[in-house]
Formats: sequence, C-alpha cells, structure tokens
Amino acid sequence: MNITVYVEHDASGAKRASLEALSEARRLGGSITAVLVGPGGSDAAPAAAAHGADAIACYDDVCADGWSTDLASRAVAQAAEGADALLLSATSGGRDLAPRVAARLGVPMFSDVTRLEAGDDGWKAHRPVYAGKASLSVSGSGSPFIATLRPNVFAAEENAGAGTVEARTVDGAALATVADVKEPGERTLDVTEAPIVVSGGRGMGGPENWGLVLDLAEAFGNAAHGASRAVVDAGWRDHSEQVGQTGKTVAPTLYVACGISGAIQHLAGMRTSKHIVAINSDAEAPIFKVADYGIVGDVHEVLPVLAEAVRAARGA
Repeated sequence: MNITVYVEHDASGAKRASLEALSEARRLGGSITAVLVGPGGSDAAPAAAAHGADAIACYDDVCADGWSTDLASRAVAQAAEGADALLLSATSGGRDLAPRVAARLGVPMFSDVTRLEAGDDGWKAHRPVYAGKASLSVSGSGSPFIATLRPNVFAAEENAGAGTVEARTVDGAALATVADVKEPGERTLDVTEAPIVVSGGRGMGGPENWGLVLDLAEAFGNAAHGASRAVVDAGWRDHSEQVGQTGKTVAPTLYVACGISGAIQHLAGMRTSKHIVAINSDAEAPIFKVADYGIVGDVHEVLPVLAEAVRAARGA
C-alpha cells in the first residue's frame, strides 16, 4: 500500500496537524510519501522523515512568487498519482487544496475524518455529523482515496522512515497567487492546533473581562484562546478565534468553555474534544450536557482561582 501525505509548513517548520496525518499513515502501514510545496519545504523534511515518511517530494520552487493553490494542487496531484491514498489535514489550507486535487485526479474526497480503516474491500472513513450527535461511515474504492483528517484527533508520534528527499517541480504558470497575507498583531497558537483551548462566550460580560480567558490560557502554557460566535459578532474578538459551525472546528485534548451557553452551532465546532470543562452560572445551560466536568458559578470568580490552581500544579 502506498500512501501520500501533504505536509503543510511555514517558517517554524512542519505543521503539527500534518505530522498527525503522517503518523496515521504510518499506523495504516505501507510506503509513505510526504509532499512539501513552497519555499522552505526542504527545511521541514527532517520532521516529515521523523514521523514516518519513507520518501519526501519537495517542490521548493513551486509558489516561489506567492502562494497559488492552483500550482500547489498540480504538485500534490502529480505526487499522488499511482498512490492508494492521499491524506491531508482538515485545516484551512487542507480544505482549500483537497477538493482541487480530487478534481484533477477525478476521484471523490472525504472531509473532516476522525477515523480511517483500510481493508481488502477498500477504504472506510468515519466523520461526525449533526454537530457530533451521530457518526457517518463512508466507503470509497477510487484511487487514490482522498481524505482530510481533523486536527488533534490522531496522535503525532515519531516513527522514523527512510526520509529520502527528491526535488521536484511542475510546469506552467499560476492562474492566481496570494498577493498579501496579513498576520495578526500578536502571534498566538491557533485553536485548531492547540492541545488545550480556553474559549469565552457572552457570559464573560464584555471585552474588558477577556483578560480572564487569556490569563487561564497562559497559565496552561500550551493553550489557545477561542470565542463563541456571539462574542465575535459583538466585535470583542477576531473571527480567527471563533469556534463553531461558522468558525473553526477543534478537537483538543482539553476544551474549557467559559460563559458559553452551548448553542448547537457552537457544539458543532468543539463536541469532539477529548475532555470538556464547562463554567457557567446557569446550571441548565446546554453546554453541561456535553461537558465531562462542570462548574456552576460566576466565571469572573472561578477563572482567577482556576488559573492560580493551574499555575500551582505546573509549578509555574
């Protein structure tokens, strides 16, 4: 079995979500080819090798004049020809790229997968539907089988492959390129990649109280901060932090919901988190129905105490 994995990277190296996809490919077995597109891809090759890549196709000169999903899809489609499966992360980049590659190869694709099975009768993918209330199982026999994997669901484990690097390129000009990327003023951990997410809702009272959410996230040391749609719509926080059906889907090891009632749209974005802690003054709030642990109380009183306890536990 031959599996190709698209590995996203930036200046800091390979994205964790892509390393999770590589680790899942290694678990499934067979020969694994990692694909890195864009300048600096070769720098991320060692991480790809450490997480299971037997061969690494580096398209360093592709998108050298600016990111082009069109050019990137050509490169990934070229690398995936003849493979049994192509795995990508269900990040914004992977969601943008996967359907284009599938169209080029003339095969279907399966998105936001949380479990994969490979057998003699083909591939089977499982993904949550109806805001996580049910699980959908779909099978496919096209070649390659293309799927995007939900971040933070599959463990990123080092299991070194041969890591043979090959420089490649694709012909033709880009139909369109990204002219400019505006980075946030403050570089923070993305909610889709963080192992811990601390989110706040309308129950925080106002933007002047958001420091309590940020302080708890900082206390954990490896947490991102998120927000409900109501908070984003009110202009308290940027849309990049929104968790939910119209925001980002997360599946961290720990999700702390602060002052979030638990509307179905929000649950759709975080219900598959491994452990959910809810803090709300309303004991009847829907969020408690999905929470593993619940604290009925005023977030303004609970969060400072919780942050202090987390720091003490970490010895920070």
